[in-house]
This record gives sequence, structure tokens and C-alpha cells, in this order.
Amino acid sequence: MRHAKAGNRLGRNSALRRATLRDLAKATLLQERICTTKPKAQEARKLVDRLITFGKHGTLSDRRRAFAILCDHRLVSDLFQRISPRFKSRLGGYTRIISLAKRRGDNAQLAFLELTEKEKITISKPKTQAQAKPAPAPGAVLEKKPGKDLKTEVKPQPEVKKEPLKSEPMKPHPQKELPSKGKPNFKSNIMSGIKRMFIKRPPSTGS
Repeated sequence: MRHAKAGNRLGRNSALRRATLRDLAKATLLQERICTTKPKAQEARKLVDRLITFGKHGTLSDRRRAFAILCDHRLVSDLFQRISPRFKSRLGGYTRIISLAKRRGDNAQLAFLELTEKEKITISKPKTQAQAKPAPAPGAVLEKKPGKDLKTEVKPQPEVKKEPLKSEPMKPHPQKELPSKGKPNFKSNIMSGIKRMFIKRPPSTGS
């Protein structure tokens, strides 16, 4: 019997449950909106609200308690300097849960867990061209400021007449005559080789 033990165990032992809720709280503070199952969102919401309350108090002991949960110095400093000041005018309700459809596969109920006060992002408009000066009223006298005129006169350059190119007849390229060499007589070489094959040689005498 689980008497006086409130909260959903999420099917985990105490160490794994604590780690799961810590990761969900860290993700909520960083992303400002996460999607998870509804039982996890309901349990993580309690932890996120407690952390934002620590940030609103801003004492040294609250910083140490927040670091004992988050284990991240940078996230703790963001919590106390950037996130918690948004909720100064609120006494509670720092987060909200938005139910979604059931997950395909295990039919788990999904939900959004998000902060009610989000960071405002200002988008700067692109710079436009300078507005044109209004035209002077009729009869108005324009004052000329003393100073040198920066405009430079461009002198016209003399035009250069281009003469058409004369086409010359193409001359044949002189071909070099190669020195004539005597062509080898293949027939005489073949006949001399055949004659050598049929020459009778004296029998060799053994020693």
C-alpha cells in the first residue's frame, strides 16, 4: 500500500525517476516548450515551478538548491537572470500543459509542457532608403553654402578612326623536300636467306 506517497512513479525506481524529471525540467527551461507524455509533463511541471520560485527569490541558498537539481552552472545563471524575472508579476502558473493526440504505436497521451511567459524576440526591419528631400516652396530663396564644387569636368577625347584591315592572299607554305634514300630490296634479301638454308655443309667430324 502506498500511503502518503503522492506522485506518479512513471514505472521507474527513485534514481531513474529523479533523472527523468531533471532532464525534462532542463529541456523546458532551455527550449521553453517540449512535447512529452502527459504523466511526465504533470510531474515535471511541479519541478519547473519550484525552480522558477527559487529564481524569483534569488538568494544564495536558492542558487545552491537549484544547482543541486539542475547540475549546470550556466543554466542556473540563466534561470536567475533571464527566465525568473519574467514572472515577477505572477504568483503562480509559470507553466501550462496542452493536451495532444495519442501517440501512434503505444497509444500514449501526448502533451506540450511550456512556459507561460516566453522571451520576446524583436525582429529589426530592413533599412530603407533615405527619404527624398521636400521640394522648395515657390518663391523661396536657396542659400548656397561656400565651398568648392566637387564636380569634375570630363573633357571629350578625340575619336580615333579605325582603318579596315586589308586581307592579303595566303601564300602556300613551302614544303621541305626530304632526302631520297634507297629503298631496301626485300626480294634479294629473301632469296639470299633461302640459298643459305640449302648450302651443303661438310659433316662435322667428332674429336
